[in-house]
Amino acid sequence: MAALRTISRRLAWTRAAMGAPLILLLVLFLVYPVGQLLLLSVYGDNGFTLAQYRQLFASSVYVDVLLITLKISLVTTLVCIATGYPIAYLISVAGKDRKTTLLFWVLLSFWTSFLVRAFAWIVLLGRNGVINKTLISLGIISSPASLLYNFGSVLVGMVNALLPLAVLTMLSVMENIDRTLRRAAATLGARPGMAFWKIYFPLSLPGVAAAGIMVFVTAIGFFIVPALLGGRRETMITQLIIDQVQQTMNWGFAGAISVLLLLVVLIVFAAYDRLLGLSSMTGASAPRNAAPSRVFAPAQRAGDALLTLLGAISDGVLRLLPSRRRDRNPDQAGLGLRAFVWTMLLVISAPTILMIPLSFGTGGLNWPPQGFTLHWYETVLNSPVWTQALLRSLLVGIGTGLLAMLIGTPAAFLLVRSDIPGKAAWLAFILSPIVVPRMIIAVGLFYVFARMGLVGSAFGLILGHTVVAVPYVVMTMMAVLRNYDTRLDHAAQSLGARPLATLRYVTFPILGAGMMSSFLFAFATSFDELTIALFATGGLNATLPKQFWDEVTLQVSPAIAAVSTCLFVFMGLLIFVAERLRRRAAAR
Repeated sequence: MAALRTISRRLAWTRAAMGAPLILLLVLFLVYPVGQLLLLSVYGDNGFTLAQYRQLFASSVYVDVLLITLKISLVTTLVCIATGYPIAYLISVAGKDRKTTLLFWVLLSFWTSFLVRAFAWIVLLGRNGVINKTLISLGIISSPASLLYNFGSVLVGMVNALLPLAVLTMLSVMENIDRTLRRAAATLGARPGMAFWKIYFPLSLPGVAAAGIMVFVTAIGFFIVPALLGGRRETMITQLIIDQVQQTMNWGFAGAISVLLLLVVLIVFAAYDRLLGLSSMTGASAPRNAAPSRVFAPAQRAGDALLTLLGAISDGVLRLLPSRRRDRNPDQAGLGLRAFVWTMLLVISAPTILMIPLSFGTGGLNWPPQGFTLHWYETVLNSPVWTQALLRSLLVGIGTGLLAMLIGTPAAFLLVRSDIPGKAAWLAFILSPIVVPRMIIAVGLFYVFARMGLVGSAFGLILGHTVVAVPYVVMTMMAVLRNYDTRLDHAAQSLGARPLATLRYVTFPILGAGMMSSFLFAFATSFDELTIALFATGGLNATLPKQFWDEVTLQVSPAIAAVSTCLFVFMGLLIFVAERLRRRAAAR
């Protein structure tokens, strides 16, 4: 009996040691900073006060900015879902080689810097950009059109930035849908269109809902694209927070705006949890405590009727096609779908790719590029400002990757291999840095770092970047561990191997590729992170994204095109290496 208690006590201490570092990191550098920022909104020099909130709602300006933010975020979400669904569907049904190619281009767009893509759209939509020059050469317009600094340019930039996120979120659910269900429906007489709309589409709805909420929450906390591509009428609420902190140091009012932003996000998540349950974001079934089905019975009947109508329309269109195309395998994508997907992938990748010829041109950022020169690359390499920013980003990225992997990997083991109580709640807490708008985290960290003397330090940046990067490590390692055959560990132990020897010679060699992949994801997250660097650097020792932001907002130089090209190629190499490591891990 005493031996069992000793073993149980050791197991409890082991679990605590595995999960404590991550919990401590999030409590100290997420919960506490965000909590401090929110408290500043209700506590002033004279104690408790609601003056900040009275100021917030006294003028219609802030409410109008909130409505503009919601409008941009909602339209962005709808467009991303409508255009991303066919892309995710094609990737889910494609063969192995084609799936790898499609996924590479989606991941390349996903990890390419938001700054690079926003700057590329500035060049593309500018008065001397590709679109205006093309329209003038075709005789469609006689003078350059105003394509920048309006709602349309912001929407294009936001969709370009967040479409890959929507695709990857929906794909995670679509890949788990049993393909044989549609074939079974076909054997029972269902036409392809009806089988898709009545069987496949309802099963993919959790992915659609998850993608919608992820895109909306990310969009509502965005500031890069609206700041670079929008005008005064497209100001978003995060830009107000930046102004209050950087220009007036009004922490209380910045906290009040943050509370308003966080409240909107929490309402969205609460509504999602009420309707579908947060567990459905991973493709799981709705929770038992969901609302009674009779409450939604009219909506369900209306939805079923709509799907039946869409199925009938789709089958009617298919009957007009040649019989050879009409009778193809339901898992085989049609020519129209493939053309649409490749067109969208070209649209989201083309702006960044167009930076490559411009970076070698002698005519500045005007299109088409003229001549050939390496001057802009020499300018960047010979600039101590750019080289120091690059070295600092590499140092912070490597430190973030190592720290996130060391903290996140044991937590992933704990969540996958043990039956701890409240596992879903712990997972939700670990993933909270993805849910809380990045701007709120950044401002909260800035306030706490200022009191701790960490503003402008590499260590402070590493801590802040680890907070936002560690959820990706946990998710990556959990996926790797779920596919790991634990019988290999048991076999090693049955042959006399001690636990440490089992980890060293069996577990880690097999999981090494997955751990390296998670390190690269954390490194890429840190290397491209601007929001925290915008505050935590304190105007000194800028990282590469911070230096890029300063250059774009102060002056537009062809040297930025050279930096954009280098970042694009660098991220492509990272994704290629991560994919090779993922394949190696899957083959073991």
